[in-house]
Amino acid sequence: MEWNIDGERPIWIQLKEQLAKQIVSGRYQCGDKMPSVRELAKEAGVNPNTMQRALAALDQEGLTTTSRTAGRKVTDYAEKLDQCRNEFAQKIMAAYLQDMAELGYTRSQAAKMLEKGEG
Repeated sequence: MEWNIDGERPIWIQLKEQLAKQIVSGRYQCGDKMPSVRELAKEAGVNPNTMQRALAALDQEGLTTTSRTAGRKVTDYAEKLDQCRNEFAQKIMAAYLQDMAELGYTRSQAAKMLEKGEG
């Protein structure tokens, strides 16, 4: 996985978002065991404590669960993954519509451009 980290926002939040996208996009399926904190931290080039904070946030959001004996795995609830995927899609669409409005396009015009594949 390629990690994209910038200096604009806290690193752990960026890691959490990127991991969540990997989960909802299917890289990690329902019930899959997640790589260890150290493996993910090494892959991303970050401190393990930073990665742990990101993973703990995923636990809090219900995308992953942690067991002392089995490690961390993706939730078994497909509905939760669908909900999260829809939330990502809503944010992307809102940002698109905002950007298009700043360029002077109406919602209808922006939608038509997507339908036609123009850009």
